[in-house]
Parts: sequence; C-alpha cells; structure tokens
Amino acid sequence: MALLKYEEIAESLRARVAAGEFEPGDVVPSGRDLAEQWSVSRATVIKAMDVLRNDGVVEARQGTGFVVTQTPVARPAGGRRAGSSRVTGGMPFLRVGTPDWAVPPTHVAAVLKLDEGAEALRRVRVMQLPDGSAYSYVVAWFPPDVATAAARLARTAPIEEGTTRYVRRTTGRFPVEGLDVTTVRLATDEEGRHLGLAGPTAVAVVLHAAYDRERRPLVCEEGVTPSAYYEQADTYEM
Repeated sequence: MALLKYEEIAESLRARVAAGEFEPGDVVPSGRDLAEQWSVSRATVIKAMDVLRNDGVVEARQGTGFVVTQTPVARPAGGRRAGSSRVTGGMPFLRVGTPDWAVPPTHVAAVLKLDEGAEALRRVRVMQLPDGSAYSYVVAWFPPDVATAAARLARTAPIEEGTTRYVRRTTGRFPVEGLDVTTVRLATDEEGRHLGLAGPTAVAVVLHAAYDRERRPLVCEEGVTPSAYYEQADTYEM
C-alpha cells in the first residue's frame, strides 16, 4: 500500500530519529524547511507532525517548534491492562541484542500457530525501574506474516509509537482479543543475568498473546518478573 505524502514525511523523520540523527530534546526541521524539501504545502507538513506528535515521537514547544521526546517507554501490548504487576503504565527499557529470526520455544510456537521448526522474529528488552535497575525480562515473538510486513520490527531502535500502532499502520491488523497466562518457576541463568539475580530466584512469567479479529496471532510475549516485584490483585463481588 503506497503511503500518502504526509505519511512519507512522518516515516522519514521517524527513521532519522531512530537512526540517532536527532537526539531527545533536538528540534526537528521547521515546517517551512520540510515543505520546501518535500515540495508540499505547509498543511501537509502539519499533518505529518500531527502523526509524530500523536505517536509520542515529538512534542510541540512554544517558541521553538517540534522537539524529539525523551526516552521511549514500553507500553502494554494491545489494550491489555498493565496492572498485573506493582509497576504500571509505560516503563523505560533497554534493548537486548539485535532482533533476530529464531525457532521459538514449543509453547510459543503453538500460540503463534507455527509449523515445527518455523522461525519467528524475536525482540528482547529489559524493563527498568526509575532507578535504572532491571524490573522484567521480556521476549516478544512476531509471526512471519507480521514481521515481514512491519519491517521496523527487525531494527534495534525502539518503535517510538509502540508496536501495536505501528503494526496496525503497516498491516491493517490490530488486536481485538488478548490472553494472559501467568505461571511461576525459577529464573533461567540467562534471565537471572539480565535481571541481576543472585542464585535461584522465583519469578512470575506472564505469557501474553494478542489476536486480530480473524483470530490470527499478532504477537506472543513472555515477561519474566522477580517475585519481589510481582503482585496481582483482583476485586470481585461476594
């Protein structure tokens, strides 16, 4: 699907931010400069900036123009609640390694409805507490039909507007149903290393799956949180 001109401008600026050309707090090119560069009207540029502002990539600053926002935050996938742990809402995070294609664990492959031995795109991040310490180790798996259509998922840079919005824009698909399954086990050595755990430690594991309106999986995400940070509360009538 061809992008409209304002979408092209927005995606170009987004790519430049992701590549580090503009740092948080930097002023992006003015509307006049962008209009001249792209040979479009100021109204088209304004629509492009509205897209980036709504996605949280830039913010308007009086007397300055549009500036790049601060550290991207991780948002709960789809419309699911973030209250399954003590820390809610968006959280800063660090990307672990580079997104790659790999064969997911059997239980993840089952959620993604993959054939045996089929690969999926893997993105790993560590969610952080306000003091910068590790809070949760999260591995997200995207099926091939989603990952190939949404090319930015394979980049190390954060998806500033969140993966749900990005996937919806590039594929036309969005989550209408989510499933969260919580289990408890000991952290693996790799999880313990990224979470800074000393010795065997109990962790809560939340396996999240998001499905579109045709019940096709969009993502399977597994978040591992030390028991000291995890708490789930339910209120109900009796």
